[in-house]
Amino acid sequence: MAGDYDASRPGLLERLEQGAVICAEGYLFELERRGYLQAGAFVPEVVLEHPEVVEQLHREFVRAGSDVVEAFTYYAHREKLKLIGKEDALEEINRQALQIARSIALTEGGLLAGNICNTNIYDPGDAASHDAVRKMYEEQIGWAVDEGADFLIAETIAYLGEAEIALEVMRSTGLPTVVTLAIHREGTLRDGPYPEDACRQLEDGGANVVGLNCTRGPATMLPLLERIRERCDGHLAGLPVPYRTGEEEPTFQSLTDTGCCSPESRPFPTALDPFVCTRYEISEFAKAAWDIGIRYQGVCCGAGPHHIRSMAEALGKEPEASKYSPDMSKHYALGNDKTLKQHNREFVAGL
Repeated sequence: MAGDYDASRPGLLERLEQGAVICAEGYLFELERRGYLQAGAFVPEVVLEHPEVVEQLHREFVRAGSDVVEAFTYYAHREKLKLIGKEDALEEINRQALQIARSIALTEGGLLAGNICNTNIYDPGDAASHDAVRKMYEEQIGWAVDEGADFLIAETIAYLGEAEIALEVMRSTGLPTVVTLAIHREGTLRDGPYPEDACRQLEDGGANVVGLNCTRGPATMLPLLERIRERCDGHLAGLPVPYRTGEEEPTFQSLTDTGCCSPESRPFPTALDPFVCTRYEISEFAKAAWDIGIRYQGVCCGAGPHHIRSMAEALGKEPEASKYSPDMSKHYALGNDKTLKQHNREFVAGL
């Protein structure tokens, strides 16, 4: 499969040496918002039911500046499909997701990434769960390799032990590896290590890129990335959720809202709208992260193409969608074009 690619096309590590690499994530939340995926189980059945929708979202993210087309296999693992009674569709959903992503990578010049994630069955004290996790990862990684992945991502993993299993399976393929951890409210991995120590251990274990994704917004992820930068020598990743988290509520799961009227009486995961970051906040994160040496960047759950475009532009890129970046100079009341009517500008100034 990989032979269909242009051999001269730079891979992940070459691109990181040259500059920033952007990886758009957040497919679960975006497709749920669009009405193609059910919140709760969050299983990406849309890959089989509406593949054209997944293809379009990949295209939108690439046009906005994503260098990576990440196959939508997040939560397409055996445990999740068993939960909804569709375990028989396991291989089909993985291969279909990889083939959709691969078609966009081929036509748009992006990198195809295979993807594995938290299994939700890992238990530090249960060796049988470790074996089950390994088998789940081996299945998905095997299909990713078959379908021509350029590199492999293990993401949103909250246990160092589970991340180490993921890394071992991925490294056995010889492909470049990215491992990003999810740091919850306590500020450590669920099996104890601080994020900087866990990332250093994964780096020492051979991961090509280590870092954080999901759970934390820009304001509460950046300080952790600074600590990781002090401990790690190699390429680092930072992919926050686009929500306004803070010191008291550092993760989007911990956000509270007295006006929230969701059935769960909490914003996460279906009433987060009041907390969404603007594109300008994502731009500021991108620049601050770059300044401390975070070259692999992206936005996770909740990301829209406008967030990705803003990040790309902040890092000096000019993606196709930049053609439509805001230009207020010709707005009827906020602009400064000489053809605009003065009475409209005066009117809006008084609002």
